[in-house]
Amino acid sequence: MHTDVKNVVVCGGNKGIGLGITERFLQDGHNVVVGTIDQNYDETVIQLKEQYPTQIVQFMQCDVGNVASIKSFYKSAYERMGSIDVSVQNAGVIRISKLEEVTEKDWDITLDVNTKGMFFCCKEAIYYMKLAGQGGRLINTASGQAREGFIYTPHYAASKFGAMGLTQSLAKEVAADHITVNSICPGIIHTDMWDYNDKVWGELMGDFQPGELMASWVENIPMKRAGSVKEVAGLVAFLAGPDAAYITGQAINVDGGLIMS
Repeated sequence: MHTDVKNVVVCGGNKGIGLGITERFLQDGHNVVVGTIDQNYDETVIQLKEQYPTQIVQFMQCDVGNVASIKSFYKSAYERMGSIDVSVQNAGVIRISKLEEVTEKDWDITLDVNTKGMFFCCKEAIYYMKLAGQGGRLINTASGQAREGFIYTPHYAASKFGAMGLTQSLAKEVAADHITVNSICPGIIHTDMWDYNDKVWGELMGDFQPGELMASWVENIPMKRAGSVKEVAGLVAFLAGPDAAYITGQAINVDGGLIMS
């Protein structure tokens, strides 16, 4: 790493877990460029720039389902910060439906964003890390579904198993360049997607009242609670920090013990 202050890229860092990761890096004193396909972030940027006036806080458009967009984003992020020390690949999509309703378009979008897009983000980040010759950290957001597929999400599960596999493969290839590559596997995390997941899965699985399905899933967690965005961001911060220098190729669960493997 160049200095104690790192230059960080977060793809999919404007809401939910991604925004929590963005905020954690800013709290720790780092510069952050966020890539997002969502253009409704002006208020968030203003608030963050007011909170962290001495740091680089910039949001740029990046469609991780489009390789040209990824390349343009990473080039712009590198030019803005002068280096890329940490790259977090958090952008993702989920489609929830019975298998007979899964379309080719559903499948392609899910894999294009969650696996193909993640790979090409990693590829660009590694290019700029090698260019600087100072090593770096890649952190990929997989899922508990990289360990165990859930019902009604075969395409999502496949994409997240793929994310874990590409993490391991890249980790072996770039270890000699002092670049680590790890995955995080969040379980049930309380985000703005909570109500959506509860509604859609609940309708498919039976006659659940609002809140009942997620509550039943939480009951299966040994710690008997959902996780928080801050807890996921804390793991990401650790993997980007000096104490994780000898950790690579790993997929780390953050799920209260829901999946112990």
